Amino acid sequence: MSNQAPKTTPKWTPSGRRRRGRLAAGVLRGGTPPNDVEVLPGGLHPATREEMFPIALAAVVASFVAFVVCYTRGYVLLYGDAVAHLGIARRIFDSRNPGLAQLGGVWLPLPHLLMLPFVRNMEWWQNGLAGAWPSLGCYILSVIGLYRLARRMMTQRWALVATMFYALNPNLLYLSTTAMTEPLFLAEIIWLTCLTMECVAAVQAERDVRVAKQLVGIALLIVAAVFTRYDGWIMGAAVWCVLTWTLSRNPDLWRRVVPSFTVFTVLTVAGPLSWLAYNQHFFHDALDFMRGPYSAAAIEKKTSPPGSRHYRGWHNPAWALLFYTRTAQVDTAVWETGFAVMVAALAGLVVMVRRGVAWASALLWVPLPFYVYSIAYGSVPIFIPQLWPHSFYNARYGMGLLPALVVFSMLALDWLDGRWKTTLPLGARLLQPVAMLLVVLSTIGMMYKIPLVLKEGQVNAVTRVAFEAAVARELKSFPAGVPILMFNSEHIGALQQAGIPLRQTLNEGDYDSWKAALDAPAARSEYVVAIAGDPVSHAVTEHPDGLTELTVLCTSGQPCARIYRSDVYKPSPTH
Repeated sequence: MSNQAPKTTPKWTPSGRRRRGRLAAGVLRGGTPPNDVEVLPGGLHPATREEMFPIALAAVVASFVAFVVCYTRGYVLLYGDAVAHLGIARRIFDSRNPGLAQLGGVWLPLPHLLMLPFVRNMEWWQNGLAGAWPSLGCYILSVIGLYRLARRMMTQRWALVATMFYALNPNLLYLSTTAMTEPLFLAEIIWLTCLTMECVAAVQAERDVRVAKQLVGIALLIVAAVFTRYDGWIMGAAVWCVLTWTLSRNPDLWRRVVPSFTVFTVLTVAGPLSWLAYNQHFFHDALDFMRGPYSAAAIEKKTSPPGSRHYRGWHNPAWALLFYTRTAQVDTAVWETGFAVMVAALAGLVVMVRRGVAWASALLWVPLPFYVYSIAYGSVPIFIPQLWPHSFYNARYGMGLLPALVVFSMLALDWLDGRWKTTLPLGARLLQPVAMLLVVLSTIGMMYKIPLVLKEGQVNAVTRVAFEAAVARELKSFPAGVPILMFNSEHIGALQQAGIPLRQTLNEGDYDSWKAALDAPAARSEYVVAIAGDPVSHAVTEHPDGLTELTVLCTSGQPCARIYRSDVYKPSPTH
């Protein structure tokens, strides 16, 4: 037996963790690092818990202020898509046929599942809070994740500016109070990129235990992204390629983490395949989300006037690139300063490539090719007032590039700061405070002019909200609990405002009962709400017998709604 004393590993206390930054700097000067301190190139070190706590606290405060402003001013339900997301979540349990089939086949399910615990509260469904709570949580997580990501690429002072630039974006703050999917997906993009960067570093350091754990965690996050937006399918594939290529350069480590890598691969593939299987099972077409009646292609065809030409960008990647990058610029910064941010971000991308480190951060740019392709070949137009036809549509899609523009523009300034420290010391001292001031001024300017995403919601909500409010007033006048035949996919907001349970309606989610009701409207329901052009209006035209028209509601910019009462309806004994 050996007489040597056993080696002991020093335990790190909370106070010891606060010294990691100084220890890492000492390593670069020739010191020996402790085993649990990761030293990054250029004198950087990962964010500590002590650093991230005030960031998290600031994010909570910012989200609370944004919520109070948007809720008190009635902004939470401006978007028709936000109302529809809440309706989908509600009908999973509030329906004549409750269950996962009510998720539909186009919008991916995770956002609705996250709203499910909150949307059970009727009041929260009506006022939109059911969608606000998950989005606010995702905003906070995304801010924390962006700081953690930025600390792996730049010094603490510039990581702080990048986080501030992201967290104070008025478009993001507004979306974080709604049931829209952008806050959730931005959190997933940021954390996927951050964890992939950390996993790449762990592979390079041959820390197989950490790599194995991170592969499984990243796989679960990929599944979440895949079930949030279709951008997530491309993001998941890109992450898988990055980590597979990284592991292929270290075959010995790869062999040691084969079980985790297998789980990582299976989960990455399982997400898209399960959604295809879901569409095949419930809608008898695995690609229903691409070519079904509620797909982007069908909506674009339905909303385009007969004989009109396609939108700019249709089968034209150059125009698509222009529309998307211009939208991203306007979403990111005030007035025309978005051009400067874009130039700085591209310069930061060059800096990252020349340094040859943190190259996995390029994953933040994945939304760019995805949306360029979607605009050009996926029937997804984007309209903003700065470009013809000078209107508002899908402007929020530019938010997908916000993390990339924020992080890489600050990386460029961090590089410039380092160069100026020796050649222009005064400029180096002033650069960061000036950048913070510009971020604040940009935020104030965007709020003064009304942020693009909020403005789109306001413009497009004018006629829809008035129409649904008028229909809701009529619905409230019906006797409690009577069956109502109504197409819910387009104006479920009327039922939401009226506070009528969805199970009280015969709608397109009811399958057999829906078809039977369309064949005999008067016999199957006591009241009928027929909105011009929807399936119910066609059914009333074909089977008008036994119906008495009560009122006609018409508002500017919306189809007319005709409300009927049945003269022959008799409730079944089980009703």
